[in-house]
Amino acid sequence: MILFKGAATALVTPFSEGQVDYDSLENLIEWQINEGIDALVSCGTTGEASTLSDEEQKSVVKFTVEKVGGRVPVIAGAGSNDTAHASELSKALADEGADGLLIVTPYYNKCSDSGLIKHFETIADAVDIPLIAYSVPGRTGVNISPAVVSEISKHPNICGIKEASGNIGYTAQIAKLVSDDFCMFSGNDDMIVPIMSLGGCGVISVWANICPKEVHALTSAFASGDIAKAREIQLKYLELIGALFCEVNPIPVKEAMNQM
Repeated sequence: MILFKGAATALVTPFSEGQVDYDSLENLIEWQINEGIDALVSCGTTGEASTLSDEEQKSVVKFTVEKVGGRVPVIAGAGSNDTAHASELSKALADEGADGLLIVTPYYNKCSDSGLIKHFETIADAVDIPLIAYSVPGRTGVNISPAVVSEISKHPNICGIKEASGNIGYTAQIAKLVSDDFCMFSGNDDMIVPIMSLGGCGVISVWANICPKEVHALTSAFASGDIAKAREIQLKYLELIGALFCEVNPIPVKEAMNQM
């Protein structure tokens, strides 16, 4: 059930004059794969899913799946604070060929633990592909408690969690639930090594939009036991990683990519 291990890029969605720039997206996909990335996330936070129409989102995911052609897994963002909408969108993106889904906690509604469990399980029941729950309380105002993670990890279609709380103590509690069927991914580029040291499988990365080879090298080094090399890469790029969040994501990373 594990969708990937290593480095996944949370792809930007290129635009030109207010429309999706598919030529640039194709070039980006090819470059990412040639640089050794392990998976691609289409229409996540960095892909601006929250401001895409459903039709744009379906089109971007379909295009990404077709251009990737099975070379790496494609994970589609399908989260919403509306459980019914997230379920329908998840089914549509699965039909477009996504290998898995990334489902953010329902923002603003701030539901209880039982509500979170029902939300994730309802979406997982609607599809036949695995999904990764996404905990990013800094954006959503909602944290997934360890008790909720423990419960949803039992669902056969829920294969992991993208952990972006920035709280290493919380991460340690989640790490106790990691297994062959349930993986934890870093959602913070400045915490890849710490999270992998607690049993994480890798990262879903903004930084990898501009440095896919380096992010892949970091996760590969750690997985192979070369902790010193992984730590060296992590610390070398901390200033750059910080710069990518000097404004609201994905503004800085898109500016960096325009300069590149």
